[in-house]
Formats: sequence, structure tokens, C-alpha cells
Amino acid sequence: MPGMMDTVLNLGLNDAVAEAMVAATGDGRFVYDSYRRLVQMFGTVVLGAPDAPFEEELARCRAARGVANDADLPEADLRALTGSFKRIVAERAGRPFPEEPVEQLELAVKAVFSSWNGKRAFDYRKAAGIPHDLGTAVNVVAMVFGNLGQTSATGVATTRDVTTGARQLEGDFLVNAQGEDVVAGTRETRPIAELDTVFPTAAAELRRICRVLEKHYRDVQDVEFTIEQGKLWMLQTRNAKRTAQAAIRIAVDLAREKRITRQEAVLRVSPDHVDYFLHPQFEGEARRAAALRGDLLGSGLNVSPGAAMGQLAFDADTAERWSREKRQVIMARPETKPDDVHGMLAAQGMLTSRGGRTSHAALVARQFGKPAVVGGCAAGRPRRKLTRSGRVLREGDWLSLDGTTGEVFQGQLPTVVPDLADAHLVQLLAWADAERRFGVQANADYPRDAERARRFGAEGIGLCRTEHMFFETERLPVVQALILAPDAAARVAHLERLLPLQRADFAGLFKAMDGLPVTIRLIDPPLHEFLPSHDELRVTACSWLGAAAPAAEREAQLAPARHAGRVDGCASRTRCWACAACGSAFTCPTWCACRCGRSSRRPAPAPPAA
Repeated sequence: MPGMMDTVLNLGLNDAVAEAMVAATGDGRFVYDSYRRLVQMFGTVVLGAPDAPFEEELARCRAARGVANDADLPEADLRALTGSFKRIVAERAGRPFPEEPVEQLELAVKAVFSSWNGKRAFDYRKAAGIPHDLGTAVNVVAMVFGNLGQTSATGVATTRDVTTGARQLEGDFLVNAQGEDVVAGTRETRPIAELDTVFPTAAAELRRICRVLEKHYRDVQDVEFTIEQGKLWMLQTRNAKRTAQAAIRIAVDLAREKRITRQEAVLRVSPDHVDYFLHPQFEGEARRAAALRGDLLGSGLNVSPGAAMGQLAFDADTAERWSREKRQVIMARPETKPDDVHGMLAAQGMLTSRGGRTSHAALVARQFGKPAVVGGCAAGRPRRKLTRSGRVLREGDWLSLDGTTGEVFQGQLPTVVPDLADAHLVQLLAWADAERRFGVQANADYPRDAERARRFGAEGIGLCRTEHMFFETERLPVVQALILAPDAAARVAHLERLLPLQRADFAGLFKAMDGLPVTIRLIDPPLHEFLPSHDELRVTACSWLGAAAPAAEREAQLAPARHAGRVDGCASRTRCWACAACGSAFTCPTWCACRCGRSSRRPAPAPPAA
């Protein structure tokens, strides 16, 4: 559960230990940078204090000093911050920060175990299919420090590019920082390629170790490392999360490199990975037109591919609530945290103003196939607005983002479904065909669907639902007229109009399948699929009334629409009619369909006396 379980760094620091470390190292800035981190992390993770007051205090300190990064704050400011953070802990957690290291350890271990039952961990397990009763463990390990000045650093790397699958080291690092700075996205990270320039010896060793790890585990690894005063320390390794495109390419490449068998390559790719290639991408012409209009707000890091559009939501709870309301959502945050996972799962895509390729937002987005761009625009919850290139978008405005290119557009861009032409995917599916024992047939109702299914390898049509042939705009009115036909002669006339259309469809289906089996279900039109609802018709009928009617008369005509569902009359005794056959009420004197499909009408009975 990467990023979901809590971590507490720098455990064991207190006032006495801090001063002893200053005396031993001569570096008070490093000591109090570590100390203020412990107080903040302990306060939020262990004691339950909110994170916002700490971040606000940090922001005020940076602004007063005129710097952009915490790493630029001097020792005096960090000492003051440590004191301020302790006051925040006492006020918000209801108890002082514990000075005793053993007490810190006991409370931290309990807090990390408890985080297994937190909402974010529960949501993550549910989405990833991890059993809730699996259990977890807590590691207590010695610290190495990446914040010991310009000779130290920390970073996260993957042994291959987990966005595209290319065989190259990918990741981020930060000089004079600790690991949380990289994965939280609170600072502008540097690409792992620059490590060769800054720490050439450590970079060469890192590449060698990454090759060893990938060879041993026979899969792409996600490693965390720290460089302490020039020396490389490996913190952990795990199988890397990857996009669908990368998963397929990596599986095929590992098989070709004889690291795994072809059968293993097939088993490492899930149906969801293949399904990605059927997901929408922005239509090329619409993208160019949007750029010409000036709707391109900017670009960030393309950390998880695919196109997404939705209304801006600036916190996870809003994103989740809007998703339940069937609204498309883009969640925009300065950076995401594990507590945001429920909003990330509910959103169509994610945008952050800070972070790198190994930040929390990037990792979760890749795992669950959510398009994401990090570092794209400045987004903040307090003022609920997004700014870029002088433009301001507020909560609820529409935004389109492309996780493949990293571009962010204002408004809604149309999408297209990509074709299954990726060379690695074609190879993988060919290996799967060699192993499978079942045939695959398609559900197809139109010749174009049959042609596409055949290109994708379908061995026939398992079901053609003929009623679905008539959903297109030019055919639907004919079917509706057929359903509402008053007698057999009218019905036959409508059927004769449909016959050549259906014959042409069948000819197209048979041609596309070229001798393969086609199973046809004869037409059985469900009325609810072809006819609008009764209440929709009543509202539409009222809209037919002349706009020139006096306001008072129009109000009287519209009044019955407010009593939808009353077929025994309505509150208004005028301009309300009922069908002679079924008694359904009309909402205006103009003819409209009723539940029985008959057009006769009679005055509705007067409502009962009050």
C-alpha cells in the first residue's frame, strides 16, 4: 500500500538530543530542520493534529524570509519554527510534544499500526483488491540523513520509465532534503538524469544496484535512496506501479530479454491494462483549435496518460460528492496526500501544482489508470481557484487535461478512442492467442462495430441485438411511429421503411465477419428504450406554448406541470386534459403522447373539493 501507511521520521529528537547533535556536527541548521520535521510529523500522524496550521506557519516563515523552499530557511528560522510547531501540537492535540524518546517510539508504533484502519487505507485496499484482514507490520530502522547540506540528497527512482515502459532510469531527487519532500510534492524536484552531474559516483552506483535489483526480482523496481555526505544508502525496493502502456511494453521487453517467459508476460498484464487502449484521447483537430484560441493554460509533468475532462474540485470530499451526483470531476490540489485518495479514485483526472514523477499523486494515478498532470497550474483550496498565465478558474469550471502530453486546457475538449495498433500490445495478444483455449466473439449491432471487432480479433458475433440498430437519430422517429401506429396498415408502412435499412446492416455484418458465425436476436423493442418518459413529455408539451402568450396566461398553462404524476386531474381546472383511453393527464391543450400512446383526449375531471 505505497503511500497509504503512515511514517514518522527523525524519531528520538528532543531539546537535549538536538543540542548534543549541534555540538557534535557543528550544523545547527541540519539538526533543527530534522527536529521541526519530527514535531510536525509526530503531531499530525501520532497525535492527530491537523496539518494545515503547520503548513501555514511554514508559508509565513518562507514569505518573511523571501524564499520559495524550506531548504533555504536558516537555522534561526528553523529553531523558531520548532518552538511554534510545539505550541501548535499543544493547542491542537491537547497535550505537549513528548520529550522522552521511548514514549515517542511507543506512540509512533501504535499510530502506524492504527493507520491500517484509516479511511484512506481502507479506500485504497478496496480499489486495489487487497484483503482488509491481511494485516501489516511496522519497521523501526536507523536514520540516514539527506538534509545534511549540499553533499546530501534523497530520491525515488524506477529501474525503467513506468509511464512509457522505456528501458531507462526514471525518477526524482532533491538535494538537502528528506524523503517526504520528494513523495509529498511540496518542493520542485529534479529529474534523476541530473544525478550524474551533481553526484556522479553515487549515480553510477545507483544504476548498478538498480540493474542488480531488477535482475533479481525479474520486474521493474521502485527504489528509494538517500545520499548522506556523498555516500549512497538504499532504503527500500518494491515492484513498481506502472501505467497500462508501460505494463504491456515492460512485460514484452522482459520476455524478449529472457528475464521472464512469454506465459509470465501474458499473466503480468491484466484485462484493465488492455482496456486502457480503448479509453478516450483528445481529438487532434480539437486540440489544435483550443491552442489557437488560447485555451492551452500550460503544461506540467505527464505522469499518467490518458485524456480527462471535468469540473474543477479543490478537495477530495467535494470530488467524491460530485462523483456520486454523476458529475465529471477534475481534482486540483497543490499536492496530494494519502488522505486525498478517495477523491482521486472518484475523479476523472488529477492536477497538482507541485510534485514530480514519483510524487503521491503520480503513483496513485498510474496504479488506477487516472490521467494526471503534476506541476501544471497553481491550485489552492483556501481561495478555491486555479491560476495560470493570468487566467483564473474557479471551482465548478470545466478543465481538460492530457496525462500523455502534460497539457492542460480550459473548457471541454472532445475525445476519440485510440486504435489497438501498439506494437507491444499486438505482440502480447499474439502470445495470449497461442495459450488460450476459448474463442472470443463480440457484441455488435452495426457494421462499423463488426469491422472494428474483427480487426481486434473477434471470431464472430455472439449477439446482434436488432433493436439497437434503430437508436440512431434518423431511425428512431420511424420506430417511435411504428410503436404508436393506430392500425395494422400504418404499422406495415413504417416497417417497410425500416426493412431496407436493416437489410443493409445485416449485409454489412456478414461482410465484416466474412463467414464467421453471427447470432441475431430478432427485434423485441423495449418501450422504455425508444420512448421518452411520460413526465418528460409533459414538460416538453408545455414548452410548445407560444412565447408571446401573456405572462399570467403562460403561468396558468405551466402550472399543471408542477403536478407530475397526477393522472386523476390537477390543481388547475383549465387547460388540463386527459386521454380518453387511459386517463393520463395532458399538461396543455396541444396534443402530446400519453402512457397508452393514443392521441384522443377529453377534459380532465375537476379535482375534488378542498
